[in-house]
Amino acid sequence: MIVNEATRRLLITAGPTYEPIDAVRFIGNRSSGRLGTSLAEHAAALGWEVSLLLGPNAIEPTNPQITLERFQSTSDLENLLQTHLPESDVLIMAAAVADYRPAPEEVNLEGKRRREGGNLSIRLESTPDLLAGCSKIARDDQLLVGFALEPKDRMISSALSKLARKNIDLIVANALETMDSDSIEATLIGNTERGVEHESSTSGTITKTEFAKWLLTQLEPLTDQRKSINA
Repeated sequence: MIVNEATRRLLITAGPTYEPIDAVRFIGNRSSGRLGTSLAEHAAALGWEVSLLLGPNAIEPTNPQITLERFQSTSDLENLLQTHLPESDVLIMAAAVADYRPAPEEVNLEGKRRREGGNLSIRLESTPDLLAGCSKIARDDQLLVGFALEPKDRMISSALSKLARKNIDLIVANALETMDSDSIEATLIGNTERGVEHESSTSGTITKTEFAKWLLTQLEPLTDQRKSINA
């Protein structure tokens, strides 16, 4: 079966989440969103239909063909994923989602905590695993791609564990040292339990723009294969 490239529909998440403490402060991370934005730009240039869910303080794409929606918190992103996932063929979960957020009783969005001296303790709760949640509701013809950002010495083992735990199709293992950098060195690993026999690596360290082109080249045939098998 020949699949028209224009029918490939890509949903990408990128950037950090900000989990509010009060009207001013939040728990966040240093993710820049560069990688997800580069993926969105290159996919749109190839003719994919692209929706980008982008976190706060992250770089916006310039291609007007990209559908862009912003999120702030993990809860915001969860709602957007539930809305947009059914409309996609591929989900690339490149967002740096917080593992913990302030418990509801700790949050005051109407004001600002004042410094009163001494120490301050804030109780945190676990955030939902958004990618594992997507796996539970995804169709058989959809391809789910995650990222494992880990120290280089345990990058592959951690990625394999995450691949199985979240029950997704593919995972990109990349070194923690590349966070907030313009470059990346990565390995793409398929989940054989989900019928994806695939493993490939970049040729050393490359820019995130070059990586976006490389990753989409890997994903194109896998996407078409998944769509054709389930057509």
